[in-house]
Amino acid sequence: MSWVLETGGFLYFFDAGEGCSKAAHLLGLDLLATKQIVISHPHMDHVGGLANLLWTIRKLMKRYHRPFVAPCLEVSVSAFDTWNGVMQILRNTEDNFENSYPIVSHGIAAGLLFDDGTVRVTAYPNTHIKPENGVFRSFSFLIECEGKRLVYSGDIKSYSELDSAIGEGCDVLIGETGHHKIDDVYAYTSQKQIGKVFFSHHGREILNDPIGAGQRVKELFGNGAVLCHDGMTVTL
Repeated sequence: MSWVLETGGFLYFFDAGEGCSKAAHLLGLDLLATKQIVISHPHMDHVGGLANLLWTIRKLMKRYHRPFVAPCLEVSVSAFDTWNGVMQILRNTEDNFENSYPIVSHGIAAGLLFDDGTVRVTAYPNTHIKPENGVFRSFSFLIECEGKRLVYSGDIKSYSELDSAIGEGCDVLIGETGHHKIDDVYAYTSQKQIGKVFFSHHGREILNDPIGAGQRVKELFGNGAVLCHDGMTVTL
């Protein structure tokens, strides 16, 4: 699972699942303009492509002799043991991955994650991963940008965990279907002020019958929701 917000001349990655760097590059996104990478939780389907994303950025710099665009690349993670493992993989590559481009890592906790004047991201813990000793390792996010409010669920145990992030409403909800049925998501979202729902990170039920799932989404939501697919782009 991975998606990218493109605004203000920069890229903001939310999660970095397998193949995210290849997909972004083939879509024509300038990976050298990556400013932030936010990892919702350390499961492999959300972090398995992070090392390759960082490696690809370096490779593009060397091949095309272009500088990294942002002052630094900031990576937010909820599990530093996973982050340290990613960096160890990269250090075992050419030149110890030193002097590539500046990378700054941050932990994630409930509350404001960052506000760079263009994009403001607030983190909300969820229980997709059971917290240990009050420490959460799985998060959803409210993303405020260009006057719009986007909520990204990440993986969640219950959609009710998004209540605080959605608040009085949002323009876009990017919600997962890997652990939830379309009808159940409709029962939740129909009680909220949400402009449009983008279903992502599909479970086997949808992957086995995308046409039938799309028809069910249309029946329930009308034009208020869409099933996302790999390589999909949306202008908001």
